Amino acid sequence: MVDTASRVADWGFRAQALIEIKALASGSGHIAPWYQERAMIKYIVVPATGTAVDMPVFATALAVARLLSAHLEFLHVRLDVQTVLTAMASNDVSGGAGYDQMLESLERDAAARQKAAETAFRDFCEQQKVPVSSDPATDLPSAELRMETGEEPTWLAAHGRAADLVVMGREREGDDTAMDTLEACLMETGRPVLIAPTVAPTSRSGIVAIAWKDAPEAADAVAAAMPFIEAADRVVIMTVDEGRETDAAASERLRHALAWHHAHVEVRSLRPEGRAAVDVLLEAAAAAKVDLLVMGGYSHSRMREVIFGGFTRRVLHGADLPVLIAH
Repeated sequence: MVDTASRVADWGFRAQALIEIKALASGSGHIAPWYQERAMIKYIVVPATGTAVDMPVFATALAVARLLSAHLEFLHVRLDVQTVLTAMASNDVSGGAGYDQMLESLERDAAARQKAAETAFRDFCEQQKVPVSSDPATDLPSAELRMETGEEPTWLAAHGRAADLVVMGREREGDDTAMDTLEACLMETGRPVLIAPTVAPTSRSGIVAIAWKDAPEAADAVAAAMPFIEAADRVVIMTVDEGRETDAAASERLRHALAWHHAHVEVRSLRPEGRAAVDVLLEAAAAAKVDLLVMGGYSHSRMREVIFGGFTRRVLHGADLPVLIAH
């Protein structure tokens, strides 16, 4: 677990070094003013579930915090046993010995999860030498652990709305649980969500890829990713060629605009050849060994569930690299 955290944390060290080099080149001993203006991600919410899936998420969040000099709020949401019991009663679940045993089991599990989350947080901060503090004057990165009781998607959305970024994993106890949590973070916070890989990367390419589509959602994602874009070695705008001249023109407009933020920006047009656009994008991103894939979260109807159809679900389960999504 320690090795995994260390490997993912290295994702931010090299980029931080680039920032410091630029700062020195500016003639000062501090981070240059241009970066201070762009580094808008300062408060990051990270779920602490008290399970084994937390470590890659913790490490990815810390890498970002080191890159952007940010504070991490680790959030553990304890199961509200009384609410669960009320729901059971409304469904005519019988009482008796079975009811009491279930009550004890739920309380025991909730307490164990909370203790595991507290232990994981404490050990992680000690191993990574991250100060535990809720004081904004503390040297960054810093971290704190906060507790709530109730449903995790609800509380993650509430805390996410007050934050700059939410970092979460691809896994929970089940597929539906993971998608419910992602849905709440994306649809109810108005904030970007960074999805961590399930396995820590062992190397860094310095490449940020943008899955570009001429749509407001993609524009929001690019804006949210600007601190990462400016710290990258190279930026690749990836588009799936759908045979429209407007697509190429839109990509060129973005390249031209981003050139004012980053000297090394290129456009790569991908041919679908009968395959789904999401598969083409993920294959290209994997081949390029990108450190971060930036994409918008799209919906084509008023039904919020549509966004979690094929495209986002495929990214959630098929792209084992950091993915920044905004909607």
